Amino acid sequence: MKRKIIALCAVLTTAMGMQAQSLPVYLDSSKPVEQRIDDALQRMTLDEKIAVIHAQSKFSSAGVKRLGFKDFWTDDGPHGVRPDVLWDEWEQAGQTNDSCVAFPALTCLAATWNPQMARLYGVSLGEEALYRGKNMILGPGVNIYRTPLGGRNFEYMGEDPYLASRMVVPYVQGLQSNGVAACVKHYALNNDENYRHQVNVIVDDRTLHEIYLPAFKAAITEGKAWGIMGAYNLYQNQHNCHNAIMLNQILKGDWKFDGVVVSDWGGAHNMDEAVRNGLDMEFGTWTDGLAMGATNAYDNYYLAAAYKKAIQEGRYTTKELDDKVRRVLRLFYRTTMNGQNRVGFLCSESHYEAARRIAQEGIVLLKNDVPGGKKAKNAAPLLPMDVQKTRRVLVVGENAIKMMTVGGGSSSLKVQREILPLDGLRDRLTQLNAQLTVDFARGYVGDTIQSYNGVTVGRSLYDLRTPEELTREAVQKAREADYVVFFGGLNKSDYQDCEGHDRKDYALPYGQNELIEALVKVNPRLIYVNISGNAVEMPWKDKVAAIVQGWFIGSEAGEALADVLVGETNPSGKLPFTWSATLNDVPAHRLNAFPGVWRKGEKIIDEEYKEGLFVGYRGVDKYKTKPAFAFGHGLSYTTFKLGKAVADKKQLTADGQISFTVSVTNTGSRAGAEVVQLYISDLKSSLPRPLKELKGFQKVALQPGETRNVTITIGCEALSFYDDTKKAWTAEPGEFEALIGTASDRIASRVKFTLQ
Repeated sequence: MKRKIIALCAVLTTAMGMQAQSLPVYLDSSKPVEQRIDDALQRMTLDEKIAVIHAQSKFSSAGVKRLGFKDFWTDDGPHGVRPDVLWDEWEQAGQTNDSCVAFPALTCLAATWNPQMARLYGVSLGEEALYRGKNMILGPGVNIYRTPLGGRNFEYMGEDPYLASRMVVPYVQGLQSNGVAACVKHYALNNDENYRHQVNVIVDDRTLHEIYLPAFKAAITEGKAWGIMGAYNLYQNQHNCHNAIMLNQILKGDWKFDGVVVSDWGGAHNMDEAVRNGLDMEFGTWTDGLAMGATNAYDNYYLAAAYKKAIQEGRYTTKELDDKVRRVLRLFYRTTMNGQNRVGFLCSESHYEAARRIAQEGIVLLKNDVPGGKKAKNAAPLLPMDVQKTRRVLVVGENAIKMMTVGGGSSSLKVQREILPLDGLRDRLTQLNAQLTVDFARGYVGDTIQSYNGVTVGRSLYDLRTPEELTREAVQKAREADYVVFFGGLNKSDYQDCEGHDRKDYALPYGQNELIEALVKVNPRLIYVNISGNAVEMPWKDKVAAIVQGWFIGSEAGEALADVLVGETNPSGKLPFTWSATLNDVPAHRLNAFPGVWRKGEKIIDEEYKEGLFVGYRGVDKYKTKPAFAFGHGLSYTTFKLGKAVADKKQLTADGQISFTVSVTNTGSRAGAEVVQLYISDLKSSLPRPLKELKGFQKVALQPGETRNVTITIGCEALSFYDDTKKAWTAEPGEFEALIGTASDRIASRVKFTLQ
């Protein structure tokens, strides 16, 4: 005991002595961060510098223990904090304290059209990451929805660069307010999963800068993101994890990015390009970075032992290395060394409430007609459900009982709880009406896999009945029901909404179309709830009275969907992408521009973005197609009326602003929210431009009978296009038109003005 006391006294004396002396600059929080970085960099050995720029495990990189810098921990994903895996393997670590709250997928967040929800999302996710000891979350994703076959579309924020830009900035700011770094992904042009390591994207500069880069730029220049992840694919024949144009020229040059570029796992392919072309931290899939290889072989990475040896042999100076290390140290000071000692929260009720609020605002009411097409004077739309007059509800569909937080790739989670649609709806209906019974029919069998990456799905999905038997049961029960609620759509299996694969076709899988046709034939009071991150073909759309887009909405899925179906929440979500009627209506498919073409004799696919600027609703206007549901579309249980929009001036100068004001009135009997959308049309341009482009929006909540004025202000940048001959953004003087409405196909008012 005496020896322990003497030792403790010695430690305290040493610590007090250090307090009395001035701290080293790199540890002195009163000094400017850049000065602290300079000091730390000078103290580091070559081995220490090399160690911090590559992985040491599946999700961590080394700190500098000699200098007091902690190890740095990353984790997936954009929708919740992924469960911990073993040091060298993807298998679960078997912990009991690494569950999480699953927040809605980012397509749902984008569908809220509410930046306040994005801020709430980021803050809540950051608190969960902080509690779990994660210093960087690998997200959010902002790649553009180019085709509904894209396997990772559910992880992104839709087809429009402006909408994605306005939603990603508060997400990043909210996440980083906790001292947890965002790593915005996948930069850039990541629109093809099947051959993502081999796809070389061919795209013109205008399209690149106007469509595919703005959300990334906003995340960096406005959101001040501390990290960005390079994509697997190639651009101009270089992989994007070490691409001279993408990283050195645009990101670090034009946008002045001062954070770190992280490789996607296994996305580095070449040491010289990794050294020279802007990659800062290399992470890998297996321990050799590319494929299953030697255990504990992180020294085999391109930015590891081989790079060190090349420096020692004089093939490189330490110029590039010091820039990488400087950025990593800056990341340390922003995260592990920020001195705020926050703890965070895990699975708190506030996080469940945040997940539920975001889901409620993102669910989209696509269609709500009178069942059977009746024209009776007092006939009402099918939704919300009239619970008090209902005695029997039939729920149909595998997606009513399938966990959607499990599977899909790197965004797969281990949740503390996930309320399934059947459970949430059954509980709500019987709470509201004790005489009501809720029955269930499987209807179809799609995916009976019981676990993913070590996480089980919660309940058995095995069912050996034939499709004919399943359909017969569902139809028989549907005849007796007051409502049939069909939870269908996609899931997170391979070739659906899933990392690593794209969908094979636009149709609903597992014979759902035939089942829906059979059900609506015997009961017109059918509510179809589509669970997916993508649009699907709906050949029966005109026969079904009510259609709801339910997304992948996480832990509170059953509660949020029940809220909307019974009318306790008035839906206010708007589509963040165009829901095309057929796949041929999608510009990339109309022009046979997806997927790409294999190069003769090479393992490279060239994929030319032939549609150029005309993605989504821009293509609808160009080709004059009629979508099933337009970009920005979303109905409500109340009605709204927009007045005539007015501008505060008739002319706009290059350094000025112009404001458009429109009155919005809730003309129905329920409180609700509407999204006012502002599109701009260039009436005469020297270069081809889309007919209209989203440049402003605002969500407004109104009580019945209430009127409010909504004002949206834009500047010259909203009129600009990227002039590829000048390599600069340009706004040409002339006449423009502002189009104000509630969807891209519902324009209520137009105002002309000029740019001087």
